[in-house]
Amino acid sequence: MRVISLNINGIRAGARKGFFDWLATQNADIVCIQETKAQEHQLSDGVFRPDGYHAYYFDARKPGYSGVAIFSRHKPLRVIKGLGWVDMDAEGRYIQLDFKVLSVSSLYLPSGSSSEQRQAVKFDFLERLLPLLEAFRRKRREYILCGDWNIAHKKIDIKNWRGNQKHSGFLPEERAWMDELFGSLGYVDAFRVVNQEPDQYTWWSNRGQAWAKNVGWRIDYQVITPGLRSKVSAVSIYKEQRFSDHAPLIVDYDLEL
Repeated sequence: MRVISLNINGIRAGARKGFFDWLATQNADIVCIQETKAQEHQLSDGVFRPDGYHAYYFDARKPGYSGVAIFSRHKPLRVIKGLGWVDMDAEGRYIQLDFKVLSVSSLYLPSGSSSEQRQAVKFDFLERLLPLLEAFRRKRREYILCGDWNIAHKKIDIKNWRGNQKHSGFLPEERAWMDELFGSLGYVDAFRVVNQEPDQYTWWSNRGQAWAKNVGWRIDYQVITPGLRSKVSAVSIYKEQRFSDHAPLIVDYDLEL
């Protein structure tokens, strides 16, 4: 089972850059998209419902902002849109598909880089997310939580770690939260099950020559429940084409839906 996750930074822009043409060659079972930046009524073109997939969107109320989506070759038993939080659901940050014994979600965590106020929103989101993730662990099902978590966990996950310790996305409090996620909560970073190498990034600033010099951050994850650790068979970050300021994260699992 192949699962792809990508912050597309505008699904219409991604389409123009060839994302859906590339996707057609990937034989993916499930595709999780973040930051669609569109309302579903604006996506009437058939390209936004790829052949062979069931397509599910959850938009932000604000036009041209946030939004998540999942494309699945398998029809889910249930589709959950939102986290049940009025403020964050208005920003279109979470969608989940439930299958028989597996749930797959597309999650877009708030960024705190624009202001102190938005950083406070991000911390509040993290605080509220923790009990939800704890509740998931008590259920008799496995989870693949795909998304742009907007946090680089460790020094290996960011090029200029020394200069970014006071910047949103690499703050000590954010990294401690990730420690808890992958520590006491028991979740697993699927990418690191297979690849422990440095310089593995999924996002590059548009400033300077970050892409050309590979001055990046690894802030996109497939976070999995521990029962799936042994099922991770291959991982990759696709960089041959650019569809966004993020790169697609591809994980293959020894699983069937």
